[in-house]
Amino acid sequence: MAHPHVFIDTGLEFIVDEAGQLTHVRVTWAYDEFYSLLILEDMKLDQDADGILTEDEQQLLSGFDAQWVEGYNGDLVVLSDGATVALSGPLEPQATTEDGRVVTTHLRAVEGGAVPVLALSAKAFDETFYTAYEVTRPVTVSGPATCEVNRVEPDIDGQLAQMQAFLRTLDADFDLEENDIPLVGENFATEIRVSCPNT
Repeated sequence: MAHPHVFIDTGLEFIVDEAGQLTHVRVTWAYDEFYSLLILEDMKLDQDADGILTEDEQQLLSGFDAQWVEGYNGDLVVLSDGATVALSGPLEPQATTEDGRVVTTHLRAVEGGAVPVLALSAKAFDETFYTAYEVTRPVTVSGPATCEVNRVEPDIDGQLAQMQAFLRTLDADFDLEENDIPLVGENFATEIRVSCPNT
């Protein structure tokens, strides 16, 4: 019941070449107001509290969320024809504020060569559900005009009911910290499907 702690509105830009191959994904994260406030206070930014960063402050903020530990997947899973697409770490990180919220972007390159966008799917999620990602910002494809984007929304109520039913089966003394916490984040993730069938 304590999760999630951080809420992020997410946007995705799939960058496709003329051959219909995915070359990059640009990710946008807009942090919730409370977490944004914590970030700005911790970094001693926006001291006049007007919600607007100077150019220097934007440069200081850019990349604060791009220092990833080895093995971290950036809370983004992209599949091409069911196979996981290997993505680089964050490139070209940028940050600003919008209405008091910290908004960042970063670019991720497809590693090992571009992949075809015949049956591509993507999900932004933290498997532990510490962070909740909602795809509420634009999802676009830069490249051939024949590409289509579709969304498959999760059954939030059904997933919550299943989780609550599971929690009710646990003994009151059960320690979730010492045992395997169920990795439920993907269950709450919107699936984005991209196809460029005519390229």
